[in-house]
Amino acid sequence: MLSGLPDTPLQPRQRSCAPAWTLLGCGALGGVFASLLTLASQPTRVLLRDLHRPTLNPRFDFTSLEGNTQLLTVDRSFVTDPGEIARLLVMTKANQVLAALRPLVGVLSPDVPIVLLHNGMGIAEQVLALFPDNPIIAGVTSHGAIKAGHFVFRHTGKGETWLGPINEAAKAHAEIATDLAAAIGQAGWDEQIVVRQWQKLAINCAINPLTALYKLKNGELASPRFTDVLQQVCVEVADVMQAQGLAGTADELLRRVMMVIELTADNYSSMYQDLELGRDSEIEAITGFLLATAAQHGIAAPVNQGLYQAMKEKSPVL
Repeated sequence: MLSGLPDTPLQPRQRSCAPAWTLLGCGALGGVFASLLTLASQPTRVLLRDLHRPTLNPRFDFTSLEGNTQLLTVDRSFVTDPGEIARLLVMTKANQVLAALRPLVGVLSPDVPIVLLHNGMGIAEQVLALFPDNPIIAGVTSHGAIKAGHFVFRHTGKGETWLGPINEAAKAHAEIATDLAAAIGQAGWDEQIVVRQWQKLAINCAINPLTALYKLKNGELASPRFTDVLQQVCVEVADVMQAQGLAGTADELLRRVMMVIELTADNYSSMYQDLELGRDSEIEAITGFLLATAAQHGIAAPVNQGLYQAMKEKSPVL
């Protein structure tokens, strides 16, 4: 038994008026979001792959930002028998999104909104091709999370979350951001979500490859030896943003990058963790997307190209 806790798992009071959430993907961030939604008394369940059936654990071990550890009961189902879904919050990594969603093609009702909360870009358009009638919503978040074991999750940083529509059908679902905010703190709706996606892309392009390649915590990038490369990454991203017709300057992007480095100083980036564990990283959806878009406009991005190539050389062959 955990210190100071009752023998039975914590059972949040249910609100009959609360919408149902189904989370696809139960990694670090998915586990934290599922826990926070459950604690906010918003009926929540996680949708797992069948391989998790024999290792099913009836409780989440969740540690909050304040260090409080609680045992939570979170409903679960499996992609082969998903049950009724009202809202689908996709929390997998970018390179896993399409594979995770394909079993739901022809199963998911066309009126169910699909919310994508992954790093990188270029995935939402592919999801839209799979689910042309569903409301598709893209999101960015700066919350920090760690998965410390089998259904053991720790919330390591509270950040901003923004959602916005990818297609016309999604514009009728702005209330999703309001409901999410009641559980995780700040969450807003932005009809121009693409600008926020590019701002997050710049942060990921700057922090993720460097921390992975040099085996650093995020905060170590504040060292003067990384000043020039961080600035050049932001210059290249800003050039591509402007070619796309989007507002953004290198100085503004660099300011955002340095703020995240400071706020997440003790964290290891997801790309660092992927490389250390021999897993495929999100480099294609992050720096790969930037380079592909730059090529469309005939823009050179040599610093990002170098980081991309170095990551590809170190990434496992899957």
